[in-house]
Amino acid sequence: MKHTRVAIAGFSILAVTTVAAVAHHGWGSYDASKPVTVDGTILTSTFENPHATIAVKAPDKIWTVTLAPTSRMIARGALADVVAVGKTVSVYGYPSTVEMNEMRAERISVDGKTYELR
Repeated sequence: MKHTRVAIAGFSILAVTTVAAVAHHGWGSYDASKPVTVDGTILTSTFENPHATIAVKAPDKIWTVTLAPTSRMIARGALADVVAVGKTVSVYGYPSTVEMNEMRAERISVDGKTYELR
């Protein structure tokens, strides 16, 4: 019985670690040689770790924008209300080489203020 609990606990830790590793992608999957600027309205906003994310409705498509971790966003003054649904933003960053219409933000401008995210 004791060995079964240890095995189950070990499997649970492995499963959580694997999911976290898959969910947190590296920055190598973005093309820094092709920066883009996306201007539009925030449709959705998720202010949670590992990274805050927003969906921005640009004139030609909807972009998924990966922002900084929430601790860095807060340290730079970009609280959750800065990236709230309905805000108009301009985001500069790098497109994903894996996911279509997804980008990693280097900076975001909202309400006349620019926040450096890296």
